[in-house]
Amino acid sequence: MIVTRTSRSFVLAAALARAGQALLRAAPPGGRRRWERRNHAGRDVGLYAGPAVVLGAAAGAGRACPAAGAAVLAAGACGAYDDVAGDHRRGFLAHLGALRDGEVTSGAVKLFGISAAGLAAGALMKERPLDKLLAGVVIAGTAHLVNLVDVRPGRAAGAVLALGAPGLLRGGPGARIAAGAMGAAAGVLPDDLGERVMLGDTGAHALGAALGAAVVAGNRRAGLLAHAVAVVAAARYGDRVSAWARAL
Repeated sequence: MIVTRTSRSFVLAAALARAGQALLRAAPPGGRRRWERRNHAGRDVGLYAGPAVVLGAAAGAGRACPAAGAAVLAAGACGAYDDVAGDHRRGFLAHLGALRDGEVTSGAVKLFGISAAGLAAGALMKERPLDKLLAGVVIAGTAHLVNLVDVRPGRAAGAVLALGAPGLLRGGPGARIAAGAMGAAAGVLPDDLGERVMLGDTGAHALGAALGAAVVAGNRRAGLLAHAVAVVAAARYGDRVSAWARAL
């Protein structure tokens, strides 16, 4: 039964992501130009994969844990704001530095918004105060981590597939949430690798939040602490993480 539920979460998320992407590409709200961005190679690609994976990952996560589904939607919304506002500075330090100088960047809005969503979801998913805090750090930090590796086609979606796979072995809600994140990533991966679409901050943050929620659902305090340390370290050395992903 656990395997069946996990498989259903994967298939549902993949199907929704695939269908959502196709619908957006066929009739993009506001016109096609609004959805086009230029990638690292100078090619015009569409942002259709972002909202599509939000839909798929949120549905997959929400079936197992409504709080996790809400966190995915919030992370996707914050990422969408950054995609629209178009602030290209990367990393916590850059946005916090601008904030210190009196400039509220879209990245700062995203940072605080996703952090608040992660803490809210963590508070609902765990019982003890320290566990709630660690859970919030894991969800928000994993959302940021996946965005850090979204520097070339397929990097973020591939990372979600690789990092989410171990969570499938645990069973329970954590496995179903992980399967939803992986299904959504798999649904858009072919077009992402083909440089026809891109995840943008919308999709990368949503997938990361889903992956973080899977970690929270599947771990106790020791596991939460280990993951929290890892994502904080990744945020601190974000430029190195992105450079590593770029070099793969």
